[in-house]
Amino acid sequence: MSGIDAEVWPEGSLEVLSQHEVDLLRSNGSSGLYGLLRRCMLAVLNSGSEDDDAREVLQAYRDFEVGFIQQDRGLKVSLKNAPAGAFVDGSMIRGTRELLSAVLRDIVYTRHEILDSGRFDLESSEGITNAVFHILRNAGLLVLPADINMVVCWGGHAISRNEYDYSKLIGYEMGLRGLDVCTGCGPGAMKGPMKGATIGHAKQRIRDGRYVGITEPGIIAAESPNPIVNSLIIMPDMEKRLEAFVRTGHGIVVFPGGVGTAEEILYLLGVLLHPDNSAQPLPLIMTGPASAAAYFRQIDDFVGATLGPEAQSRYKIIIDDPQAVAQEMKTRLHDVREFRKLHGDAFYFNWRLTIDREFQVPFVATHESMRELDISEDLPTHILAANLRRVFSGIVSGNVREDTAERIECDGPFEIRGSQRIMDMLDNLLAAFVQQQRMKISGKDYDPCYVIK
Repeated sequence: MSGIDAEVWPEGSLEVLSQHEVDLLRSNGSSGLYGLLRRCMLAVLNSGSEDDDAREVLQAYRDFEVGFIQQDRGLKVSLKNAPAGAFVDGSMIRGTRELLSAVLRDIVYTRHEILDSGRFDLESSEGITNAVFHILRNAGLLVLPADINMVVCWGGHAISRNEYDYSKLIGYEMGLRGLDVCTGCGPGAMKGPMKGATIGHAKQRIRDGRYVGITEPGIIAAESPNPIVNSLIIMPDMEKRLEAFVRTGHGIVVFPGGVGTAEEILYLLGVLLHPDNSAQPLPLIMTGPASAAAYFRQIDDFVGATLGPEAQSRYKIIIDDPQAVAQEMKTRLHDVREFRKLHGDAFYFNWRLTIDREFQVPFVATHESMRELDISEDLPTHILAANLRRVFSGIVSGNVREDTAERIECDGPFEIRGSQRIMDMLDNLLAAFVQQQRMKISGKDYDPCYVIK
């Protein structure tokens, strides 16, 4: 696919890099960062694309290249064969240039300050949380004075037009109430709430509304950042991305989605089910138009049958009522504010939330790791939630990561084993996702990357 050649100055971050840092960014070897940088920058430049097949995106722009030009007044990035949609009349869209700079900022910082510095014990729960905090702080997300108004929105990228329009209405109602929006930064249910919030903020003359997108390198090519994101953060892996969501968000709204959304729900419920978090207020609302009622009934039945009534008590389902969702969230955020004030907790980062190491250690989906997951009914509830989360995480990886997809093409689908009762429910839930076209890739019929044993 033909593209555009351009040279751009970073916008607001890392205009100056050391020679060692530039050499790492240029290197495509085992210790180099070029492959990671190219992948993430291509995703940002491809913003607005409807293509969710990472391999097709990377193949379409196989001639895309990134380079660096060091000058007396700083660093310039050169691009060859970049997607034309990132430019207007030959100039890069300013928002795209800002997101491009965020990629550079996070990749360099994570490698030098988090992974290679030795300052963080990434084997301990405390060390991982500390690393998440530092990445977010370096990205400028943790600002003062802080308020309790950040709502994380989860949901699928492959949703119907009706569900997308509904997510915009939710965003609009929340924007009218002065709430900011944080999503996974992609299209669909990640874009809709942001788009609606911009209108609500505009009506209230809120000029500093935040539309935060948090992603990670494994999925960014399949879920390019949508154009509304004004604060992009790339976490090093899925687990740190999920932790960033729940430690910076004050409330969470879940829209219809597929396996990725199910992964997020199970992650959050597993965290909230930890005994240390029993008093922790973190409002969770599941919502969609009337046509999504059956979807949430399936999710609710699966949660009830696997994690029990206590897990079901941690969320509320509201169908086809955007105003009620926004009002409920606004009311519940008052409880969050009072809890933080009572305990002297920060508004910008939830240090008090206990996240078990089982939810923090990166899970790499391989045939062996998927086969060995323990899905037993006698596990502690929050550990069962962690392993079910890994099941969905592995399926997401098989769907959107090109390296995982290649392993599956070579060695066959992942095998998922466990309690027969849970396996039957899991099979039914995944079959419903497929039937509802919530697991399609680039509009094609879905070929499962897994088998339930």
